Amino acid sequence: MDADEHAVATTTRRKIGRAFFSIQRGYLRCSRTERRYGTGVESWFTKSAVIGAAAGFLAGLLGIGGGVLKVPSFVLFLKMDHYRAAATSVSTIVLSVGAALILFNGDGNVDWLSAGIVFIGAATGAWFGAKHMDRVPEHLLAGTFAVVMAIAAIRMWF
Repeated sequence: MDADEHAVATTTRRKIGRAFFSIQRGYLRCSRTERRYGTGVESWFTKSAVIGAAAGFLAGLLGIGGGVLKVPSFVLFLKMDHYRAAATSVSTIVLSVGAALILFNGDGNVDWLSAGIVFIGAATGAWFGAKHMDRVPEHLLAGTFAVVMAIAAIRMWF
């Protein structure tokens, strides 16, 4: 091995050694969750928990659907597309509604006849909406959601 080859080999070994040391040092500084699942997991978990708590609190306090808060939060903070955000929001409804319903029913505040009639229409509409959602471009879904929220806000204000 001549001097040039030796210099290249030595430089390469040094670069590999520095890279390994940097990776190892970063590995030792990261949490157990990051080592197991990769970076960003704790942040994702925390953001999801905060979104759920805020949506649940406002849904119980104001009687709004949690999707009003969850869908935009999933899109903005968890970087989901609108399709996935809507589906994820709907999937969380069953348990959160059950928790609130226990308290509302205990106070005698539920009009079961109206709730049953609304449920029939809502379940049918939700099924058709979910079936045809993938046919609508994402920007139209997001725009429609924003318009509906704006109209609801204006009607509530006045």
